[in-house]
Amino acid sequence: MNGNGFPEEDFDDAGFDGDLLEEELRQAAAVLDPVPVELRQLALEAYALHDLDAQIAELTFDSLVDALPVRGVPDAPRMLTFRAGELTVDVEVTGEGLIGQVLPPQSARIEVLGGPQTTRPVAVDTLGRFTSEQPPTGPFALRLRTGGEVIVTEWLRA
Repeated sequence: MNGNGFPEEDFDDAGFDGDLLEEELRQAAAVLDPVPVELRQLALEAYALHDLDAQIAELTFDSLVDALPVRGVPDAPRMLTFRAGELTVDVEVTGEGLIGQVLPPQSARIEVLGGPQTTRPVAVDTLGRFTSEQPPTGPFALRLRTGGEVIVTEWLRA
């Protein structure tokens, strides 16, 4: 007997085909527990949006969570702050769009990611300020290209 409690003479891997077993298991899973078409499509599109070399900007402030509510201001804009190393991105989300600033001020290209293959370029001025006149309607993230660096914010729901 081996350490697993099986007789050693009964175990012969000479005829074992791991690739065949893997394929049979894939076919069984496809029949017994298929992946919904929508989920498969979302997974493929999410993979297409990723940047292998991108640095993730951490959400350090969200007014929905971190700020005290202001009495008498029912529709206060949502304020967000992201940080990646020495770079900070402040964003105000309103019903009219996004307003923000990259600090320290520098030239950058910003794209508002709104889902699979939906990007909107946003102009950044010399002071690092930017605006997008289209409010996000669902989950969104920002992709910043500063010099040779790519920074992506966390995904948030508008």
